[in-house]
Amino acid sequence: MLTELQVKAAKPKEKSYMLRDDKGLYLRVDPSGRKYWILRYWENGKEHKLSLSPYPDLSLKDARMKRDEIHTARAKGQSPSQKSIPQNFTQVTSEWLKIRMADKDEMYMRTIHLRLNKYILPAIGTLSLKEITSANILRICRAIEDAGHDETAKRVKTIIGQVYRFAIAAGYADSDPTSALLGALKPKSCRHFATLTNPSDVAILMRSMKAYPYTVMRCAMLFSVYTAARPGEVRSAEWGEIHNDTWDIPAEKMKMKRRHIVPLSSQVKAVLDELRLLTGSGKWLFPSPRNDGRCMSDNGVRSALRAIGFTKEQITPHGFRAMFSTIANEHGINRDVIERQLAHVEGNSVRGAYNHAEYMPERIKLMQWWADYLDSLAE
Repeated sequence: MLTELQVKAAKPKEKSYMLRDDKGLYLRVDPSGRKYWILRYWENGKEHKLSLSPYPDLSLKDARMKRDEIHTARAKGQSPSQKSIPQNFTQVTSEWLKIRMADKDEMYMRTIHLRLNKYILPAIGTLSLKEITSANILRICRAIEDAGHDETAKRVKTIIGQVYRFAIAAGYADSDPTSALLGALKPKSCRHFATLTNPSDVAILMRSMKAYPYTVMRCAMLFSVYTAARPGEVRSAEWGEIHNDTWDIPAEKMKMKRRHIVPLSSQVKAVLDELRLLTGSGKWLFPSPRNDGRCMSDNGVRSALRAIGFTKEQITPHGFRAMFSTIANEHGINRDVIERQLAHVEGNSVRGAYNHAEYMPERIKLMQWWADYLDSLAE
């Protein structure tokens, strides 16, 4: 039997694994580090897995009590599978959101709910897990592709697959119909973000941004170009992440889910000093102008770039990163230093296993050089 100390100390591994307690109670530990209580039992000659609750929401003592209650109910002829298993995809999704998505950030969950409510639940929400086929899912994804949203189609397929994998772990389903769709969707095309690399063009861009009359948005544009961070990381930046000479971005905000540190140049610090007078008393560096408690929308910097005369074919907010990478590489700066500062993780598992502070002395020099270079063009 398990002890509370063993449950608390259980560490994640490369794959999910189960720790056995007693009378069919197991603790499942996922690679993400999340832990769940699972009750395994047999009914009509078939094994079932019943998801109880995550740990530590449900302690070891309470998990045993819940296990015993279920066994008592079964002895009276009540089937936990009849009482506990959700009846359709919508109900399973609700449980998945509550258990697996509880720690995700607000912006990420907004996108998840949008895709569920727009594409997935209207099509298959009322169907049971057994009724949903690979063909059902493919029709959903094909319709999204036909509308010109290839990447969204892949994301929708991923969401459905995540729900099914949760259902399998909970004993609600035996297989994942999305697994049969490998290679069925359009291959990912290489996306190039519009950018500027000619020094004369970059000079005009810098002068135009510095002359923008609205302070918060001017600071947002300059902060974006000086840090070369992803647009989503910039607009969701919080004052609590700014620490003297660095911007410490938590893993949950990063594309690769790895903590990332951005050294702050003297120019960025000056931008922050100006910005702090306007937004420093709140949570976000760049709050929504609607004063609704949210950060600036993803259209903010993009609209400002259009307002100063640059088209989407010339430059996008994400294009600041391509500008930084191209120019820094052209100046002979160590490629590994550039890639680490861009928070790119290589496919090679050995080279990709880096920590957030790798090459930090070189990255500090790089980010100050970059800001100095941009300012020299604007003079």
